[in-house]
Amino acid sequence: MPETVRPPSAPASTAPDTARTLPLLLLAALASMAAQRIGDAMLPELSREFGVGLSEAAQVVSVFALAYGLAQLFYGPLGDRFGKLRVLVGAALLCAAGSLAAVWAGGLDALLVTRLVVGLGAAGLIPLGLAWVGDHVPYEQRQVALARIGLGITLGIMGGQVAGGLFTDGPGWRWGFGAMALLFAAVGLWLAAEVRRQHRRGVVAAAALPPAGGLWRLWGSIVTGRWSRVVLAVALVNGFIGFGVPAIWAAHLHQVQGLSLSAAGAVAACYGLGGSAYMLLAGPLSARLGESRLAWTGGALVATGFVLLGLLPGTLVSPLAAAMAGFGFFMFHNTLQLNATQMTPHARGTAVSLFACALFVGNAAGAASAAALAPVLGSGVVLAAGGLAFGALGAFFGWAVRALR
Repeated sequence: MPETVRPPSAPASTAPDTARTLPLLLLAALASMAAQRIGDAMLPELSREFGVGLSEAAQVVSVFALAYGLAQLFYGPLGDRFGKLRVLVGAALLCAAGSLAAVWAGGLDALLVTRLVVGLGAAGLIPLGLAWVGDHVPYEQRQVALARIGLGITLGIMGGQVAGGLFTDGPGWRWGFGAMALLFAAVGLWLAAEVRRQHRRGVVAAAALPPAGGLWRLWGSIVTGRWSRVVLAVALVNGFIGFGVPAIWAAHLHQVQGLSLSAAGAVAACYGLGGSAYMLLAGPLSARLGESRLAWTGGALVATGFVLLGLLPGTLVSPLAAAMAGFGFFMFHNTLQLNATQMTPHARGTAVSLFACALFVGNAAGAASAAALAPVLGSGVVLAAGGLAFGALGAFFGWAVRALR
């Protein structure tokens, strides 16, 4: 039997507002993740063009992720104070400006600065979208609503990896960042129109910012909470393995299997394809399995997929392994996100942003570590070891949901 879920902490918004806003949050999540993953397939070409090693070129991924994670400390309070959708508008437009600047980057250092800017902007898009869902959708309906945003995340992963390879093999990697600038501009302007519409209807409301010293106390209460500590620690490891290690997938497939960067990006994108399949099935699966079994089953699928991809590369095995790992990862990740939205309901934006901070600090460390270890241990060994570690993480969190929460 599935576990008993907690009652909702806030009333649901009106159905029309939720129905109009969720597709926008899906698109914002798609753009955010595409911006992160578009650099994966570019790494061998960036290494060649700028005359640096793969580990140095991988800073394009790790700098983005580090900026994304650290910026969460600011986005949560800003979203709670000024309104989550309003802050999302500014974040999307900042991403557009940074992506446009990347088109004219003259060297690796300049490109890293633009990626830092985009990471700072993209940091607000997914966490504040998750927090908005937490504010407006009751807990027992939230798994499915979060899966909508999760679908945007998986499509963004898939689209970013494919686009990175196609642009790099085709017109050039700079065109890829130009396309991202257009996408972010469209997201920002559409969100701005929705904010104005809701403002006219009196839907958008700003919450009070904690008084001086109160924000530090709020952070402390979240970080020191018993269940919050578990969620944040698991998020850190989740980001290290589930988001960080796949940064070397395209390079692994290119160097070990001899695939073109376009083909390697397409195989890596199967990770997002598998995740999209889970998001479409999230409703019935969550009702049937419950949170604990979703966590450990997801971990087991990730372990199997990573081991197959790392140690048994092949034309048929690799896409299927990547899709299996993606299905399992987002089965686990969506369950973890559900718990993150309920850590501190009265300051959900701040709590979810701390969750994302842990996730993407782990992402940055994972991408850098995987790129550094691959030449020493072999990329296949790194992938297989990461998968086994994720399987243990899934088993732990599945147990913790039952025993500790």
